[in-house]
Amino acid sequence: MTGARLSIVVIGLSLSSSWGNGHATTYRSLLSAFARRGHEILFLERDVPWYAAHRDLEPDFCRLEFYSDLADLAGWRNEVASADAVIVGSYVPDGVAVGHWARHEATGVLAFYDIDTPVTLGRLATGDAEYIAADQVRDYDLYLSFSGGHTLTLLEDRYGSPAARPLFCSVDSRRYVPREAPARWDLSYLGTYSADRQPTLERLLLEPARRSPDLTFCVAGPQYPDDIAWPGNVERIDHVAPPDHPAFYAASRFTLNITRRDMIAAGHSPSVRLFEAAACATPIISDIWEGLDELFQPNREILLTETADDVVGILRAGDDTGRRALGAACRDRILAAHTADHRAAELEAHLRDAIARLATERPVLTPTP
Repeated sequence: MTGARLSIVVIGLSLSSSWGNGHATTYRSLLSAFARRGHEILFLERDVPWYAAHRDLEPDFCRLEFYSDLADLAGWRNEVASADAVIVGSYVPDGVAVGHWARHEATGVLAFYDIDTPVTLGRLATGDAEYIAADQVRDYDLYLSFSGGHTLTLLEDRYGSPAARPLFCSVDSRRYVPREAPARWDLSYLGTYSADRQPTLERLLLEPARRSPDLTFCVAGPQYPDDIAWPGNVERIDHVAPPDHPAFYAASRFTLNITRRDMIAAGHSPSVRLFEAAACATPIISDIWEGLDELFQPNREILLTETADDVVGILRAGDDTGRRALGAACRDRILAAHTADHRAAELEAHLRDAIARLATERPVLTPTP
């Protein structure tokens, strides 16, 4: 760590439960690494039944507290006022009101951490203000974006953000490591059901499964509709807890990365699952979007595909040496640039820059004798 210790308050969707959301694992890896840099963290989470029933973490790297509603959140006024930075996350319930309250109470940097930036921009364009309003973007001193590239320019030029900065997802490289295990599936996919991802899952996994009854497949994740016709050689797992992710990837000869429509349109929007699989050295077959080739080198670190024929050809290639080399190269890229420690250092730098900027914009007034 360089510089003084920082105290931050994070108001996020969930830290305690990874059920049905990718936010929890993102926060866990980022904030645990941030704490290792010597900083103090308070995480405030809305106490909702669907996460309360599936909690799978009691953090030792930060203080986790729950609030029941906006009135209850006000009980943390002193902590918010005294923090060096307050970070409000995307998809927080009553997020617009939470953001306005935090703006009123915070005396340090107020940041918005958008783990869903392309989705957010799509909502803002249609006037949907579920968790942040268009005219609220400029009220945040710092906009930490899941997406890079031209999205950052859009946030600043169209919506008035004073500082839009990339903060991609990452992976805890101490937990996500390669494991030796017998291959259980030729191709797996780990992700919560999403209507706009389902056609790609159909094309790149279910159709290859139908064409290859001698191969084995798996789709893991909650909320899939009951009316999906799963081929007989596709195993379904309703939920895989984060501690079991490395074992899941180790049992996969290849794993599939599928990107939501808004994130494909925005580009430069890697998912946390992409980094997790790569850290486990599991070879990845991915759909294609702008900026992916800047993160991983195609055909050396990742395989890009658009058709069921492509997928079947990859699975039947039989080059186990090349498959292992692909996974190892992808892991090397993760360790060089995309671990939680890298992201925590980036977060610290963004916060310190914002603190310095605000110090010049909000001069301390000396009382008149």
